[in-house]
Amino acid sequence: MDTTCCLSPQELRLESAAPSSFRAQRKRVLGIFEQFEGSRPIVDIERAKLFTESMRTTEGQPLVLRWAKAMLHIARHITVYISKNQLIAGRAGAEGRYGILFPEIDGDFYPEFIASMPERDQCPFSISPEDASTLLTDIAPYWTGKTLHEHLNNALDPELRRLTYTDENGLHSRYLVNEAASYRSSLQWVHDFEKVLRLGFKGIKADAAARLASLDSLSPLDRVDKRPFLEAMLLICDAVMIWAGRHAELARAQAASCSDPVRRDELLALAAICDHVPANPARTFYEAVQSQWFTQVFSRLEQKTSAVISNGRMDQYLYPYFRQDKEQGTLTDEKAMELLECMWMEMAQYIDMFISPNGNAFNEGYAHWEAVTVGGQTPDGHDATNALSYLFLRSKRELPLNYPDLAARIHSRSPQRFLMEVAETIKDGSGYPKLINDEEVIPLMIAKGADFREAYDYAVSGCSEARLVNRETYTSGCNYINFSAAVEMVLYRGFMSRYGDEKLGLDTGDPTAFTSWAEFWNAYARQHVYLLSNAFAQQYVVDKVRPQHFATPLGSVLHDVCMNACKDLHSEKIEGGLDIAHFEFIGYATVVDSLAAIKKLVFEQKTITINTLIEALKADFNGYEPIRQLLVHAPKYGNNDPYTDELGRDIDKLSLDYTEKYSRERGVNFDLRMVPITANVPFGKVIGATPNGRNAWMPLSDGASASHGSDTHGPTAVLLSNYASKNYDYKRRASRLLNLKLSPKCVAGEEGSLKLVSLIRAFCDLKLWHLQFNIINRETLLAAQHDPEKYRGLIVRIAGYSAYFVELSKDLQADLIDRTEHASM
Repeated sequence: MDTTCCLSPQELRLESAAPSSFRAQRKRVLGIFEQFEGSRPIVDIERAKLFTESMRTTEGQPLVLRWAKAMLHIARHITVYISKNQLIAGRAGAEGRYGILFPEIDGDFYPEFIASMPERDQCPFSISPEDASTLLTDIAPYWTGKTLHEHLNNALDPELRRLTYTDENGLHSRYLVNEAASYRSSLQWVHDFEKVLRLGFKGIKADAAARLASLDSLSPLDRVDKRPFLEAMLLICDAVMIWAGRHAELARAQAASCSDPVRRDELLALAAICDHVPANPARTFYEAVQSQWFTQVFSRLEQKTSAVISNGRMDQYLYPYFRQDKEQGTLTDEKAMELLECMWMEMAQYIDMFISPNGNAFNEGYAHWEAVTVGGQTPDGHDATNALSYLFLRSKRELPLNYPDLAARIHSRSPQRFLMEVAETIKDGSGYPKLINDEEVIPLMIAKGADFREAYDYAVSGCSEARLVNRETYTSGCNYINFSAAVEMVLYRGFMSRYGDEKLGLDTGDPTAFTSWAEFWNAYARQHVYLLSNAFAQQYVVDKVRPQHFATPLGSVLHDVCMNACKDLHSEKIEGGLDIAHFEFIGYATVVDSLAAIKKLVFEQKTITINTLIEALKADFNGYEPIRQLLVHAPKYGNNDPYTDELGRDIDKLSLDYTEKYSRERGVNFDLRMVPITANVPFGKVIGATPNGRNAWMPLSDGASASHGSDTHGPTAVLLSNYASKNYDYKRRASRLLNLKLSPKCVAGEEGSLKLVSLIRAFCDLKLWHLQFNIINRETLLAAQHDPEKYRGLIVRIAGYSAYFVELSKDLQADLIDRTEHASM
């Protein structure tokens, strides 16, 4: 490394051999961290085994009741753990880094998964030979023919299946119209943790019991639908309480054999807490933290929620306990941080494992999104920042860990102190917090049917989503659309470079015969809408078949709308719910820049012909470097250039016009979103050279960010292009994930912090949805590639989550390195 350059605090920690001060202050949590740091995760099959055992015995019963019985079986028999020196109890699997299996989702992938594990480059895991044998000979055979993936593959018509999968069994994605429902039970989600803290599961069970007692015994609807649902609610409450009680027993047993009097007292105190919560209302901050953790871990055992269950507005629902204990003198900031960081350590050992090749390619670096939301506004519209908000930010700066995923809600009246501390945390360089804009999210939520109190109280979930706790009810995983393919399909009359003579798109005419930009644009619009219509049809099939495969009694008992309707959260339609879904635009800037180059160079300046362009693209620019340079230097999105930004808005409008019409017939808000996770890398591998000068098979643009290296006018210009390319008069829009990469030098010192705050306020004023940063030197990333062991603690921001750089594939590392590093603001 060139040590004369300015380094971020994270880079300084990695470069310095001297122990930093936080280690002396955090001996407990860092001792826990050192037990699993850098280790390869293992596959724990116990949840899969117990779940399958129960489901074998309950066939023919209502699905929600079967699921609750399976969770009760798991609660009684799964191994419970309290890790060494931990103050928080509860795990979903074995000691160390681990992943658990959900054969009801992907049991049909197990033979391929086991065979490919030794060569797996992305998110590798280890599994014992005995467990691998159990998976293949006992668990997978039961689920063969029963998974959603198999049902969906068979339910798609031939045209849809051809655009979705490349093989007859649907094991491999086409990366064109990509379903994302078959490798997860649910979209990202947020539970009503405040309800658990306030009522405890005894109180929640009492409510379910009262509803059961009030059913009309003569009503077929009550007898056939509502009774088994409410019986399942009683069972799931029992399951959580039994599971927590087993931890109390374990804590007492460990205390009895413990020779250290300090640790013995800690274990006895933990036993008493586990006896009390989550069965009963929390009385202290410690109890509230433990109760919340039990709830979210048991939820992980229940289902594979995409992005993992988020933590919601932790600085709001934990604050009353924090304030009470501080006022009573029983809690300090340091003790509160220690309890929270013990939770972070447990989070960091749970790895959200993806079995299918599709899911694995989308979620590199052991992706995780257990978002903790801080800041924002209260349900009555006032600033919500409190002492816990600042404590979460402080913890993220002082503890170099990529868990939890921290999200800060920003609004026009966010206090200057809060924004300064957000800026200081961002400057640390690990990508936290990501920013979500109240000024964009709240009006959109109200437009879609929420009331003001619900909208003001939204929680961040997943990459960059907003969830309305106790109101939203749509949980189907949604699809990803490779709109860069539409450009190729226009140029090659429905064919693609990757797929040879297999026609996948429309024949929109001979492009060499087009005499105007309007003709080319109309052809692109037809291909774009064709892909979009197939995505909507695919999602309709998903919504029809999915309720036959998944239930979530825990998610349902914590949801007021589900309890009032006596319907499982995964039901297709729930009275009183608000259904908000999305579809993913992959390769936005790639499309904008490609169409801009064609419009400018072919039809306006007539610098090159369509014939020459197609020849250059088919040759991947070999022998056509002058043509590629013309394309590279054509107008590019991300530079506050009206030429590209207006074209981007037209492309955006194509999708919004379609979804505005066809959302109404479903009664679902299907929103346009640009949040690729890491899908822009595998999606790029099916797209040949593109008219923006991009070489074949390289990554597509990321989210709503500019194409790599194309944003040459600074970060403010990137924000302004995002603003100018949006259609603010449409409500069916959602998150645009926006990555910015800044050099540490340009944000150095107090002056740099103030610049960053100004940029954040501009983001807020422009009503952009999302913004996140990498504050890192390119040289550091290159050094980490050369010496991964030295840099194994280097945390980088990927796509709505942060990950260890050395745990990313070479392709994704290169994608991150190639992003524009802005050296000034």
